[in-house]
Amino acid sequence: MKKFVLSLLLTIAISIVPNISMASEIMPKPTAPTPTEIPAEIHVMLNRLEEIKDMDKSDLKRSERKELREEVRTIKKNVKASGNGLYISSGAIIIILLLIIIL
Repeated sequence: MKKFVLSLLLTIAISIVPNISMASEIMPKPTAPTPTEIPAEIHVMLNRLEEIKDMDKSDLKRSERKELREEVRTIKKNVKASGNGLYISSGAIIIILLLIIIL
């Protein structure tokens, strides 16, 4: 029981100390988020995807539909490879959640 109380007090002390030390009298000014612009080549690829979606594919031959599918796959792969995303590993998510729970 004594170890439990001691560990509980230690946990509370550790969670309170960072909050007190991070407090400041000066409020930081909010910064306006910078809009991220889509590069021109990505924009062209996205427009092509929209054109393909709007096409009437019922009158196309099987080989033509297959070529369109391959084109869509390559365009999607290129858009994903352009690096316009934020990727967080599962380990980082677990650490962030633990920090949020502790603090």
